[in-house]
Amino acid sequence: MAMTIHVDIVSAEKSLYSGPAEVVIAPGQRGELGIYPRHTPLLTTLKPGAVRIKVPNQEEEELVYVSGGILEVQPNTVTILSDSAIRGADLDEAKALEAMHAAEEAMKDKAASIDYAQAQIELAQAVAQLAAIKKLRK
Repeated sequence: MAMTIHVDIVSAEKSLYSGPAEVVIAPGQRGELGIYPRHTPLLTTLKPGAVRIKVPNQEEEELVYVSGGILEVQPNTVTILSDSAIRGADLDEAKALEAMHAAEEAMKDKAASIDYAQAQIELAQAVAQLAAIKKLRK
């Protein structure tokens, strides 16, 4: 039997995943993090992207999109806290494409009184959702 670590992924609205994992792969600010059982304790921020969880005795990885957040690794537990998170199966490609195009248009219109930083954040989140959908389809 493979070694496992307990994983909790929680958004502001609900808990999205709680259970064992052989490995967790998360989108860290400086690149992807691979977390295996007995990983060194760690606290880091996450950027928008897909968290992949290899569940024991399950062929397919669990995929959860997070809009960013915080990842904490303790000796036997990985905790991910995110403002918003969506299960991979619940991601809506059409909605993500629409959000991406709206953010791109808002950034192009220099005359509009928009919050440029907010438009950049929305664009990054939409692109990350589309990337998560792509990973899910593989």
